[in-house]
Amino acid sequence: MSKKGIETLVGFFVLLGIAALVFLALKAANLGSFSNGETYSVFAKFDNIGGLKVRSPVRSAGVTVGRVASIALDAKTYQGVVKLDMQQGVQFPKDSSARILTSGLLGDQYIGLEAGGDEKNLAAGDTITQTQSAVVLETLISQFLFNKAADAGSASASAPAPAAPGAKK
Repeated sequence: MSKKGIETLVGFFVLLGIAALVFLALKAANLGSFSNGETYSVFAKFDNIGGLKVRSPVRSAGVTVGRVASIALDAKTYQGVVKLDMQQGVQFPKDSSARILTSGLLGDQYIGLEAGGDEKNLAAGDTITQTQSAVVLETLISQFLFNKAADAGSASASAPAPAAPGAKK
């Protein structure tokens, strides 16, 4: 093979490698889907959104049915307001619930939707009222430690003091 042919082949593999890196970067940033399909927006209010990010998936039964469009703070209730862009072909009942879930133990967070049983469906601009905030690992650990400290303090207060050595019983 000639020198020019080898250089062309090496250049092709370099371009292929760069394309693979761009693809991985887009997947890691949740920008891998280039779908410009029709969507409608619904809102959900959470007390704590944890590490939820814009472009995080909205899933129902493990299937991605939308994306988080924006996250803001409601100045009156001090809750996180999450705008969800839902695929037009997927409709959920008005009494559906939304929870912030985690992929794996320490993975990315996403919104899980659970369909309700109402006859009417969510329309553009509606708000999902039944929500469950993110479980924050630091809060769970601090509650566990606080409860253990409280249990240890109450156990030592209720236990009789040990007798001094040499004291009569």
